[in-house]
Parts: sequence; structure tokens; C-alpha cells
Amino acid sequence: MSTEQILILSILLATVAMFLWGRWRHDMVALGALLACVVAGLVDPGAAFAGFGHPAVITVACVLVLSQGLQNTGAVDAIARRALPKEAGPTVSLAALVGLGAALSGFMNNVGAMALLMPVAVQLAARLGIAPGRVLMPLAFGTILGGMTTLIGTPPNLIVAGFRARAETSGFAMFDFTPVGLAVAVAGIGFIVLLGWRLVPANRKQADEGFESGAYLTEARVSEASKAVGMTLREVEAELGDSQAQVVGLVRNEVRMIAPHGRRRVAAGDILVLEADVDALPDLLSTFDLKLEAERPAERGEEDDEDAATGTERDPEEAGEEKAKERNGVADEVVLRELVVLPQATIAGRSARDMHLRTRYGLNLLAVSRKGVREMTRLRTLTIAPGDLLLMQGLPEELAEFAADAGCVPLAERELRIPDPRKAMIATAIMVLAVAGAALGLVPAAVSFSMGALASMAFATVPPRRVYDAIDWPVVVLLAALMPVAGAMESTGAADLVARFLLETVAQGHAVAGLTLILVVTMFLSDVMNNAATAAVMCPIAIGTASALGVDADSFLMAVAVGASCAFLTPIGHQNNTLILGPGGFRFGDYWRLGLPLEILVVAVSIPMLLLMWPL
Repeated sequence: MSTEQILILSILLATVAMFLWGRWRHDMVALGALLACVVAGLVDPGAAFAGFGHPAVITVACVLVLSQGLQNTGAVDAIARRALPKEAGPTVSLAALVGLGAALSGFMNNVGAMALLMPVAVQLAARLGIAPGRVLMPLAFGTILGGMTTLIGTPPNLIVAGFRARAETSGFAMFDFTPVGLAVAVAGIGFIVLLGWRLVPANRKQADEGFESGAYLTEARVSEASKAVGMTLREVEAELGDSQAQVVGLVRNEVRMIAPHGRRRVAAGDILVLEADVDALPDLLSTFDLKLEAERPAERGEEDDEDAATGTERDPEEAGEEKAKERNGVADEVVLRELVVLPQATIAGRSARDMHLRTRYGLNLLAVSRKGVREMTRLRTLTIAPGDLLLMQGLPEELAEFAADAGCVPLAERELRIPDPRKAMIATAIMVLAVAGAALGLVPAAVSFSMGALASMAFATVPPRRVYDAIDWPVVVLLAALMPVAGAMESTGAADLVARFLLETVAQGHAVAGLTLILVVTMFLSDVMNNAATAAVMCPIAIGTASALGVDADSFLMAVAVGASCAFLTPIGHQNNTLILGPGGFRFGDYWRLGLPLEILVVAVSIPMLLLMWPL
């Protein structure tokens, strides 16, 4: 063993140990490994950061941006609403939810798909009368399985494709992962839905999910194209089902009807007064194609009416500032925030119209939550009281200015979004075109998804100022840093050395045994360390093993892709497992009950499929 091989293996072992220890974040460990290789002379300093320009790294970042666009616009909410049955038993309901999660994960970041469907899973558990964890864990595992079906479904697939491109003339294409990945996903989801969910511990107290804001009172206008037109109020509420929302009033021709009769039919132009949890608002608005009344841009006549009602005139300086904002064209970058009205707040006793929220601050008051009280006045004339929760819409800077002036404090930030059907269609079209461009080979995947990310910014499905927030930078740094480290393993012959050791001591020269060994070792490492890091570490070993056996490396690389994606034994193996730890009330040792038989099934299905689709 040469000095260089001893150095790179020592650095690799130390890196894996640090990953397992978990004291430092994965990207910090990866960057430390890269710098150690540079200091040891294993990586040329001039090429140390070349990994940041690697196509796999660029593709990961851009796919995250496109996924954010699908989330922001409510595209996924619309898909979920149409795909999930409203009344079905556990088997059918779980099959629909987990299948949807897997399908979404094939074309967007699987962590994003999981985060979007978690509230749906909790609602489904309540409807079925089962523990939330028995729906959350199947959903988490299903989204992980779905990610392995396409090139962009999960970072390990992109890493594997990058190593294949280095070893061969080209990397794997968009759907090269589909035959094996789809077979494993279908078998895994079938097991989870038919039997596996019953293996999840049920007697766990659900963890506190944070601040409970209560129901908001809001107003939504019925457009001519709305599904609600012609329906009775009783039919509207029946359609809402278990969404924790109800119609508490109706405004027609500026006349408010309190507790209108259930047989009254909804007409275009009506304003429905709704009481709903803030998390239920997007689904409610999408179901009936409603528009929040306060979200409409204020018209000049409306502004004048507000000023006349209070006996004030608009400040010319304010009007000039508003025009400047309009010229800047930042209306597409608005956000939603929840603000708490403090006891000493200056806005206490005033209404949105009194405060000139639109004309002075450029803000909209979308909804108000007042515990234990249901106000019957119009939202724009509702008198704000200490302790109220305000759902506000506007630019981040304007919201911060208003909170400071008014004596309000924001709640801990959480994902709040109001669906926009037009932008949802644009975001979906951008994703479809980006996938098609890569799948048909019109342009390289990195270029296709970069064009998609640029289009997302141009059409404001992801506001330009928020685009870098959509990227998981620790993952990007992790991938970029480990690429040169993996290259050093190849160039020093260390990967070949490890591969020969495994073959001679465990596989004993048998190709199928070697393939199984690579899959099992990768799967084990993925359970205890980041899956992207696992793929980067195992790819050189897989290529070296195939070379030592004298067989094609594609099957071994595919085994790494499958193994790196199948982390089902611990809550730290994959971010989706971590997401459900609190809401599901799980302990560290709860995952193996479903995860272990699932991993055995993955090995049993994937090895024959690998041999069939990628012969040795």
C-alpha cells in the first residue's frame, strides 16, 4: 500500500467517522475532507473547487428551485386534491397518498414532496382514526422510494450519473433509473400499503407541533368561473368535508347575511365569510377557485372612499412612494406573515381602513384570528384588538416596517401560501419542459434545468429575491466538496484496493455476490450518514469492484443508486425520516420495525432487476 493510498483511506475513514458522529454538519465535514486532501497533496489546489461546476451539483440546485416553484404556486396542492379520495378505507387512502408522494418525488425534490403532503397525511390519519405516525412513516418511505425512479428524483442518482460520465462516454439518462427504481418502488409501496403500515408503533403521543393560532376569519370573493356558483351553502360545506373550514356568513351587494340559510345558492360576485385554519386556506381556495377579497389590488375609487370615510387626504409623498413601488415591479415578491397584536400596540382600536394599510404600507389584511370570538363585521372595518392574530400580505420590508410602527411581533415563520392557478400552470409547464429537454437529449440535464430555473425567476413562480433560499446549500457544498475527494480515491488506486479486499474476503470473486455486497454496504451506510455522501464514497468502490471482476460497471453503479436511496432504519438516514420524528411521536428505534423488512424486500427485488436490466 502506497503512502498516497494510506493518506486518502485515512481521510476517508475519518470523514465517515465524523459523518457518523454527527457533531458537525455534513457540509462542514465534506469541506474539511477536501481541504485535508489539498494539504496532503492528493488534490491539485487549482482543481479543489471544480466540483461546484459539476453538472450533478448544478442540476441538484436547479431542481430545488423548480420544486419550490411547484410549492409556491399551489400546483402540488391542486394535484393532491384531485388524486386523493375523500372517503375510502385505510388501504385505498394510503395507496393514493403514498403513491402520489412517490410520483411527485420522481420529478421534484423528495423532501419538498414530503413537506407538502405532511398536513394531508395528518388530516387523513384523523379521518381514518389511526395514529398519525402510521400514515406519516409510510408517506416518508414512499417519497424516498419514488425518488429513485428518475435521474432528478434524488441527489444520489445525479452523483451516480456523474461518476458514470467520468468512467464512460456519457452519464445515465433521465429514465435509465426507471426500470429498476420503479420495480423497487412498486414492490415497496405495495408492501407498505397492504401490511407494512400496521408494523409502525401506534401508541405514541404526537409531539407538540408548535404554536396553535386557531381559526382565522377571512373573506373570499366568488368569481364567475368558480365551482361554487349555483351551489347551495349546504353543498359548499359538504364539499369542504374535514378541512376544518366553514362558511359563517355571506355578503351580497354589500349586505352582510349572518348565518345564512343552508339552501341559499351562491352567486357570482358574492363574498363568502369563512372561518378556517390558516393551513386549510390554500386547499379551500383551490377547491372552489376563490380569491381572497382583501388580496385584490385596491382601486383608486376604493382608496378615495376610505380616505373620505376617515376625513383624511392622502399624503402626496406617500402616493409618490406607491408609484415608485409600482415602477419597481416587485408585486410578484409578496409574502405572507402572521403578526400578533401586543397589548400596547398603536393599532389597537383601529381597523384596516382606518390605518390605510393599502395606501400607506402597500399591505393587505387577509384574515384575523380572535380566540373564542367570532366577529360579524366586514374584515376591512373590523376593529383590531390586543391578542389578535393578523394574516398579512405584502413585501417583507413593508411588513417589517408595519410591525415596528404598529406594535406587532411576527410569529415563528412557517410556509404560508395562497394558490395562484395561473402561476401553478406556468410552474408545472416549466417543470415538464425541463424534464422533457433532459429526457429527449435536446440539451444536457444541467442546462435544461438551469433554463427552467431561469424561467421560474422570469415568471416569478419563484421570486428572484427568494431563489437562493430555495437551494439546500449544505447539500450543494457536500456534493461539490466530495467530488474531488472521490476523484483522489480513484487516482491513487485506493478505490481499487478496497474493492479487491471486499471481493477476496467476502464475495470471493463471485460477481453476483459482489453486486449484492455493494448494495447492502451502501444501504447500511445510507442508514447512518447522508445519502449523497454515501453515493460519493461508494461509487469509486463500485467501479473498482466491477473492474476487478472484469464486468460492466453499470449494474454496480445502479446498485449504489438504489442502496443510497433506501435509508429506512433510522431517523437520520434521510431528511424525510427526520421530518416525521416529532409529528409522528417516534423514537430512534421505531423505524426498523417497518424499515428492516422493507430493506430486505428492496434487496430481493433489486438484485434480479439489476441483473435483468444491466447484465454483468
